[in-house]
Amino acid sequence: MTYAEKLQETRGELRALYKVVPDTAKAFGELGKSVKDNGVLGHKEKELIALGMAIVLRCEPCITTHVEALRKTGATREELADVIAMAIQMSGGPGLMYGAKTLACWDDLSAGT
Repeated sequence: MTYAEKLQETRGELRALYKVVPDTAKAFGELGKSVKDNGVLGHKEKELIALGMAIVLRCEPCITTHVEALRKTGATREELADVIAMAIQMSGGPGLMYGAKTLACWDDLSAGT
């Protein structure tokens, strides 16, 4: 399965969940909007942080969604590599493994453009 396919699968799973917990989904969406729209950091910087956290927390669906979001902000592969390096420093071997998945995801999603 490609990362683009995994991303579509995640979106479908989230749509199903949102139907079951609509109030929670709405509140989570509002929280995300508030975080992205406020503060001194830009959207790209916030997505870089979120991606680093997703790698350290070993959440592959989070990785795919934040990689996609980063691509939309104009982030570069080199910026992605810096985030991966920091995640490896903070989490060791698991960071290395999920960092590799993150780079593969970036390359897969970039191939489609």
